[in-house]
Amino acid sequence: MIFVSDVHGANTALGRLLESGESLVILGDLVNLTDYRSGLGAIADVLGIDFARASSLARAEGDYGEMRALWERRAGDDVEDLRRQIGAALDRQYQEMTSVLEGGSGYVIHGNVDRPERLKAALPDGFGYVHGETVEIDGIRVGLVGGGIATPMGAEGEVSDQDMTRLLEGLGHVDILGTHVPPAIPTLRRDVITGREERGSGPIHDYIVEHQPCYHFYGDVHQAQATQWRIGKTRCHNAGYFRATGRYLRLSGGIVETARIG
Repeated sequence: MIFVSDVHGANTALGRLLESGESLVILGDLVNLTDYRSGLGAIADVLGIDFARASSLARAEGDYGEMRALWERRAGDDVEDLRRQIGAALDRQYQEMTSVLEGGSGYVIHGNVDRPERLKAALPDGFGYVHGETVEIDGIRVGLVGGGIATPMGAEGEVSDQDMTRLLEGLGHVDILGTHVPPAIPTLRRDVITGREERGSGPIHDYIVEHQPCYHFYGDVHQAQATQWRIGKTRCHNAGYFRATGRYLRLSGGIVETARIG
């Protein structure tokens, strides 16, 4: 089976993964709200590239107050209309995703920039949206929980620690845990390009310590200091940043292989 994360609109490359005929598990962030490297994405489509870059810079620096101020100055009385336009831009990306995934099979969880209901509605036959459930793939029990960690932004794709704990507890024991965000290990959540520690999940870490699945696959941190780690018997692997690197993970015969779409 193949694991991939942080697609962020790289739908053509995503479709090429289906050519192997293997089950595909997508660990969230399928749409591109803003590419922090270039500013391109749904926000730039609606509000322009300069605004997108300024907003993404504030978010990258963790300055949510400045980010809110930028949006308030730009939106004025048109907040709902801008939300509608950005939602429509994301819908177009989801529609493109639908066409490239048709004919394949697998499972999808949402990431922090996804819109869960829009994503769920856009998935073609053969792909299941999973959030806080277990599935069996090739005889292996896989637990999947989506969502990013809650921030002052209150985005649709975020999940509170309380809800994450509840969802994880509902899984019971699994062979593989798949989430969007990493456990709260500093080395796994430190981005070496931005120099920031991104958000890591305490509830995910606690679940791994208690249940010790064989593997934990996740994404979210695009340029992590470490992409592999061990928590007890659990081997943790970062499957992203697919949009920029084409990187994905294949689990076969108990071995995790790293590969790239060229």
